[in-house]
Parts: sequence; structure tokens; C-alpha cells
Amino acid sequence: MTLIRNVAFVLVFYGLSVPIVLLAPLSALFGRRALIGYATGWARFHRWCARWLLGIRARYDGPRPAGQVFFAAKHQSMFETLDLIVEMDSPAVIMRREFARIPVWGWAAQRYGIILVDRAASSKALRALMREAKKAKESGRSVLLFPEGTRVRPGEQPPLKSGFAGLYKMLDLPVAPIATDIGRLWPKGGLKCAGVATFRFGEPIPPGLPRAEIEARVHAAINVLDRNPG
Repeated sequence: MTLIRNVAFVLVFYGLSVPIVLLAPLSALFGRRALIGYATGWARFHRWCARWLLGIRARYDGPRPAGQVFFAAKHQSMFETLDLIVEMDSPAVIMRREFARIPVWGWAAQRYGIILVDRAASSKALRALMREAKKAKESGRSVLLFPEGTRVRPGEQPPLKSGFAGLYKMLDLPVAPIATDIGRLWPKGGLKCAGVATFRFGEPIPPGLPRAEIEARVHAAINVLDRNPG
């Protein structure tokens, strides 16, 4: 059954995502707000496919942040990169620059408000990241970052990337940490399994804290559900 579910998900989600992405430029003709709505609709489609084809659904608990915030989330799968767009009311998401090279999707993602970051983390790249994040804040949007920098397996807890502290200082917004155990069901390699994944909001962390303190608090908060299955 697990194999059948995975095959069905690939055929339906990826099969229908091709025309959905190719039609994205049409929604852009009606402005960024229309494109954001279109992208959120695609993310809802992904949620539907995960729920009804894979048997995976998300449970969100913990104190929901109000207003404009800086989300810092654990990253264990593709699932949260799309589901958090739905759940968090379309924040500007910080993602690796490589995604911009995907034909059409990369173009549409940048107009949605994806903020691209260079893995090399040069001073020039970091300045560009700060500029784009500042624009997102000034537009009234929240910002979502996966501060460990890459997708990890359950049990892995790498340190936060250096860019997190700079963004925290520049944005001057409360931080809403988000922990998850989705990696149990949606592994980095192998078949996805049915079940309920938990996404847990930690207590909001105020702006203005020293770097060592904010990094320690966020790292602890996004890893509260993490455990090594081995």
C-alpha cells in the first residue's frame, strides 16, 4: 500500500504541477497579489495530495503568533516548504538560489516573493539577502527561514547558519520558532509513510537579543520534537 500511495502521489501531484506551473505567468498579469494567491492554491493542492494520496496530514500546536513575524523552522522534507505557505498566510520564504534555475517555476517564485540566498554566503550575497528581506518586511509580509540551512534527517541538529543572526537584527521582528517531526514520515530518501506529523510553535522570542542568546533559543526550540530513529 505504501508503494501504491507513493506512485499515486508522484503521478498526480507532479503530473498536474507541470501545467499549474506553466500557467503561473498568466496569474502574474493580474499583479503580485494574484500570483501569491495562485501559489498558495498550488500549496493547498500539495496538502490535499499529501493527505488523500499519501495519508500524511499535519497537526499544528503551540501558541500561534499574531501579526508580522520572523518564522524560523526546522527543515526535514519538501512538505513544510509548501505547507507552511498555506498555514502561515503566504510569508516570503528564503530559499537557495538553485531553485530559481527551474524554468518558469523560478521566474514565478521570485515574483511570489521568494528570497534567494547563495549557498556560498559571500558578503555580496548576504547584502542582497538583507535587501530583499527588508523589502518583504516593508511590504507587510512575514518572513520564513530554515535557519539550519538545509534539509536534515531526524536526529540531525546542525548549528544555525550565520545569516540568521544578521536577518534577526535587521528585521527587528519577533521570532516564531517552528519544530517538526515530519522527517519520520517524509524521509530524505525512501518511501513516504502515512501518519500525522506535528508542527509545534515555540513561545515567540522578542527582537533585540544578543546573538548567542537568540541562536541558542531558536536552535533549542526548533529541535524540541527531534529524535534519532536509530
